[in-house]
Amino acid sequence: MLMDRFQCLPMIPFLHKTYKEYVFVTRMNGQRNMRFFCFGRSNQLYMSFSEEGPCEELSGDGQLSTFNEWILPAKEFDGMWESLIYESGLKKRLLRYAASALLFTEKGVNPFLVSWNRIVLLYGPPGTGKTSLCKALAQKLSIRFNSRYPQCQLVEVNAHSLFSKWFSESGKLVAKLFQKIQEMVEEENNLVFVLIDEVESLAAARKAALSGSEPSDSIRVVNALLTQLDKLKCSPNVIILTTSNITAAIDIAFVDRADIKAYVGPPTLEARYEILRSCLQELIRTGIISNFQDFDNLVLPNYSTLKEKLNAADIQEGQAPVDLYKQLLEAAQACELFQTHVAVTQISSCQQ
Repeated sequence: MLMDRFQCLPMIPFLHKTYKEYVFVTRMNGQRNMRFFCFGRSNQLYMSFSEEGPCEELSGDGQLSTFNEWILPAKEFDGMWESLIYESGLKKRLLRYAASALLFTEKGVNPFLVSWNRIVLLYGPPGTGKTSLCKALAQKLSIRFNSRYPQCQLVEVNAHSLFSKWFSESGKLVAKLFQKIQEMVEEENNLVFVLIDEVESLAAARKAALSGSEPSDSIRVVNALLTQLDKLKCSPNVIILTTSNITAAIDIAFVDRADIKAYVGPPTLEARYEILRSCLQELIRTGIISNFQDFDNLVLPNYSTLKEKLNAADIQEGQAPVDLYKQLLEAAQACELFQTHVAVTQISSCQQ
C-alpha cells in the first residue's frame, strides 16, 4: 500500500479532518514540516502533497495549487452576506434559485422534465464583488441546509494553475481536478460548492481558437470543462458558482449551461449611500470617529428613512444630525461622478 512508504516517518494525525481527508504532518529529508492528504475510503488511498496547508491541492508539477478548500460555514465568511449591498432583489434572487435547485433534487423531480444544471454565472465590471457574493452565497446555503447536509465544502478553482506548457496537458489537469471534486460529492450528506473565478480563462470561446487568435490547446480545456460539468449535473449535492468580467470571451456552450445569469454592476445611489452609511456607522461604533459626543448611540437612517426625513415639512437647517445625513447623501451622489470618470478612463485606455 502507498502508506507503507511513510510508516517510518513521525506523524501527527488528525490535525485537520474533512470528508475522506486525513491530514498528517511529517518531516522529510530534513526539510520543514509538510502536510499530505489521504483521500478515499477503506484501503483505497490517493495521496497528494502540499506545503501550503491542509486546504490546498498541488498540481502535477508541484508548483501551483489547483484549488483552495473551505469547510463551511467558515469563520472568515461570517457576516459577509449581510455586508454586501447590491441592487434590490439580486441576493434574494440568487438565494431563491439555489434553494429551489437543491429542493427539486431532494424531492426527486424528474430531471428530464425540469432540468437544472445548478450553474450560476455572475458577470459585470471588475470590483463589484462578484467573487465575494459567491462565497457569501455558499456560506448562507451551508447554514440554511445544515440539517440536510451536515458537511459543506467550498472549492475555489485556481484556473491559472490548470494550464500547462505541454501540449494537451491542460485538458488532463481539468479532468483530474474535477475527478477530485467528483469524489467529494459521492457522499450524499456532503454539499459541495465549486467556485470558478474569471471563468472565461477556462471556458474561452472556441471560435477564437479556430480563427488562430488563441492556442489550439484551449479547445481541449473547454471540451474537458464542459464534459466534467455535464457529469456533475447528475450529482444533486453540488452547485457551480462562476464569475466573469468579459462575457463576450466565454464559449456559448458554457453560457447556455448556466441556469441563472445575473449582472452585477456598479452600485446605485441607494446602494452607495448604504455602503457609506454602514462604514460610517462602524467607525462610530468603534470610537474611531469621536465627533458625535452629543449624540449618544447615534444611528444613521437607511436610505428610505432619510428620504422621508428630508421631505418632512418641519425639518430645520443647522441641526447637526440632519447636516450629517445630507453630507452623507452628497458623498454618495459624488461617487457616481467618480465611477463615470473611471469607466471613461478604462474605455480610453482600451481604445489606445
